[in-house]
Amino acid sequence: MSMRRIHFSRRAVLAAALVLLAIVFVTFVLASSRWRMGRIDLTSDKLYTLTPGTVHIVDGLHAPLRLTLYFSSHATRDLPQLRSYEQRVAEMLQEMVARAHGRLRLQIVDPVPYSDDEASAEGYGLSPINGGTNGERVFFGLVGSTLPSNGDADGEDHLPKKVQSIALFDPSRETFLEYDIAKLLYELDQPSKPHIGVISSLPVNGNPVIGEEPWAVMRQLGQQFDVKSFDPGKLTHIDADIKALLVIHPKHLPADALYAIDQYVLNGGHLVVFVDPVAEMDNTPFIDSSGVTDDHNSNLSRLFDAWGVQYDPQKVVLDRSRALRIELADNTSMSHPAMLGLGQQELNHDDVTTASLQRINVSSVGYFDLAPGTTSRLQPLMQSTTDAEVVSSERVRESLNNPAGLLDNYKPDNLHYVIAARVRGQFPSAFPERAGEKGHVPVVGNAEVILVADTDLLSDRLWVSYAQSLLGQPQLSAIANNGDLITNIADNLSGSSALLSIHGRVSSQRPFTRVLALQSAADQKYLAKKQELQRELAVTRTRLSELQPAKAAGRGDTATPEQRAEIEQFLQRQLAINKELRDVQHQFNAEIDALGLRLKFINIVLIPALVTMIGLLYGWRRSRRSRRRA
Repeated sequence: MSMRRIHFSRRAVLAAALVLLAIVFVTFVLASSRWRMGRIDLTSDKLYTLTPGTVHIVDGLHAPLRLTLYFSSHATRDLPQLRSYEQRVAEMLQEMVARAHGRLRLQIVDPVPYSDDEASAEGYGLSPINGGTNGERVFFGLVGSTLPSNGDADGEDHLPKKVQSIALFDPSRETFLEYDIAKLLYELDQPSKPHIGVISSLPVNGNPVIGEEPWAVMRQLGQQFDVKSFDPGKLTHIDADIKALLVIHPKHLPADALYAIDQYVLNGGHLVVFVDPVAEMDNTPFIDSSGVTDDHNSNLSRLFDAWGVQYDPQKVVLDRSRALRIELADNTSMSHPAMLGLGQQELNHDDVTTASLQRINVSSVGYFDLAPGTTSRLQPLMQSTTDAEVVSSERVRESLNNPAGLLDNYKPDNLHYVIAARVRGQFPSAFPERAGEKGHVPVVGNAEVILVADTDLLSDRLWVSYAQSLLGQPQLSAIANNGDLITNIADNLSGSSALLSIHGRVSSQRPFTRVLALQSAADQKYLAKKQELQRELAVTRTRLSELQPAKAAGRGDTATPEQRAEIEQFLQRQLAINKELRDVQHQFNAEIDALGLRLKFINIVLIPALVTMIGLLYGWRRSRRSRRRA
């Protein structure tokens, strides 16, 4: 009997060895064979599958590019979350490299302290963060550069033609990881800066005659884009090379200029419109032939009506819960309900233009809505809180010297008012009467525009402060993210349609929802039992205080048999409840252990077995096909 058990044990060992050899054989075949098996993404949200927009950008690369991922591996030994995210970034880059057919080269560098790699990372503008092991700085960014098409760029004689970088991979921005990398590739592959156009009735470009500099937001745009200003009085057509068009405070635009904007959008152009019910930076009021003075508001009503957008240039949104404090003439300060500081809760973190922003300051803003029956879709980018109220623009202008009057009889509407939004949908032309003209586009099915109901957010006073540097030069310091918002919008819209099609994705962090649910259920049971015990303790103690007579001085225990029985009953009940609590905890642990065993079986046994069977089946079919050919 013992001999048979020994023989069975040897057979089991032999079978296990054969399975192990099969797994090693299949792995070797897959790694060394000349045929390539397709990559399969088995994640539920397809985290490792590139979107069609990214595939289009990678497949269309013209020049070879080099990507260098700087990650302080040594300094992040005690930061498992950051190391996990680095693996996610590296796998995304490797997927793009595998798709690029040799046009992308990836290098991963650990910039240890005081090394040439650390100096290189700083030279490319990567932003280190503190908190690494032993207080070391942590670099986690990407540098992309173009390579000469006729050789390797590793030598000193082959300098990169163009360099772009992602200063820091922030785990909180993981949903836009693919977009950020694809955007870097797209910008590296472009021969020049993107062209954007500006139509403005505000002095955004300054006045060189009197030494007035352009607004800070325009100087910031000029660093990344080739900015071209249009005169609306002479505008009849907008070329297709204008990747994005910013229309700022449109007032009394000629029909030809409106038609040019209309056709630009219907031909696939990307438009951003800034309108305002009270443009505080407008110092040139318009007076028509009847003597009516413009109230510093702006509108694009003809186009808005065609797009299904509702906007009232006579309405201003107040929000006392987001009011900014301002200094008054008498050196006192107060909260101004028409000047708002919008925080993260009011910004859309599912949109790439606002996802990473912390604060936007606005003033005397309007709001947008969709007209009844429209097929357009409105996606808010910025909105008020529910503590907002809508008042007339005239009341706001009358309260310029007394902002406290805006709080009189304040009644919140309990609504979120949309201050900025993307509007998508089927847009018909606002000029159907010009259908007979050459090149006229009557309608488009997938148009998109961005609308902002404020122009003051562009002005320096709401988001920058100036200080004198040591050399006497003015130094700009941002107090809000207004400039980043405009740059993000222009950056997003000036990319290709493929880049615009890349939307935010879910995070790779996958919590054990089943385990959390079991823990929550057990905690509820535990809490219920604990509360029951506390209630019984309170009732029993009250009962004991009523039954037990006061002890005479110097006397022993005078409790009656009934009282002692009550006490004994309480003690027994307390032991029983404690046992029930332990049983609940044991049951919880047993459920977690069972779930863990199932997961281990699936990951360690079932999945490898399925892969092995698929590999063996594939190899058998190939060998059988080869024998048939022979």
